[in-house]
Amino acid sequence: MLSYIFRRLFFLIPTLLGITFITFLLIKALPGDPALGLVGERSDAQTIAAIRKELGGEKSFFAQYLGYLRLICKGEMGRSYYTNREVKKDILEKFPNTFRLAIAAMIFASLLGITSGVIMAVTRKTLWDRLFSFLALTGVSLPVFWVGLILILVFSFILRILPPSGMGDGNIIYLILPASTLGLNSSAYISRITRSSMLEVISQPFIATARSKGLPEWIVIFKHSLKNAMIPIITLIGIDFGSYLNGAVLTETIFGWDGIGLYALEGITKRDYPVVMGSVLVGAVVFILINLIVDISYAGFNPQIRIRGSRNEK
Repeated sequence: MLSYIFRRLFFLIPTLLGITFITFLLIKALPGDPALGLVGERSDAQTIAAIRKELGGEKSFFAQYLGYLRLICKGEMGRSYYTNREVKKDILEKFPNTFRLAIAAMIFASLLGITSGVIMAVTRKTLWDRLFSFLALTGVSLPVFWVGLILILVFSFILRILPPSGMGDGNIIYLILPASTLGLNSSAYISRITRSSMLEVISQPFIATARSKGLPEWIVIFKHSLKNAMIPIITLIGIDFGSYLNGAVLTETIFGWDGIGLYALEGITKRDYPVVMGSVLVGAVVFILINLIVDISYAGFNPQIRIRGSRNEK
């Protein structure tokens, strides 16, 4: 298991190099000039040229990319073109907000998705199964921005029980709507995966054996069936959690949540290259590490994976 972890961490380096290179290439291919955005199109050519030189825009693509890699090796991410603040400090301030939102969305999606998936599997081909399946299909089909706007309309303007936007100095009530918006689509996928995985496990002979021993049905369902069905569910939850941290742009924009997603969007609209590169790099590292944690957690649910890993190390 340890050798597997070290191999995954080793391959993190070329993966990040590839991500930074592709992102840098795409950013440079975008139309527009950061120098013009800083000083305005009406400024004289000399001023624009001086700003462009200060930003390093006159250097070749590879010279700029190598310069950015040298900066990363020093533990820095550059400064924002517009605020002149260190990107690393801004990300360290905003990442906890996105992480808190992602954790809340993951808890909401996991509880709702697994619970409804188990109900669908246990009540297969009944009215409850069809009802929850319809709701899951609806949840998969709804776009995030539409869900967010509907939740704001219902709970903030009609019922007036939840705030429409903002962070409220950490008050948990401000977290309910954005977390629900971010996690609702994921809960629908989790419920469908839970149902199919549970049905596959329930049909196995060891479940019939557990029932023949006279075990209570809730033990058969949760201890034997659900535990053995958790690997694909954990995989989906891990992937979704990584996407929460990297793809919460719409949710953070709708609810005015001061996180990485909103920070990256502002960098894209202003063509603030250090902000965009820093956000992408942090998102890539987090996504890879989360997938590594998910792979390691498999051993807790399937002992055979742990045994194979120990044999391979020997």
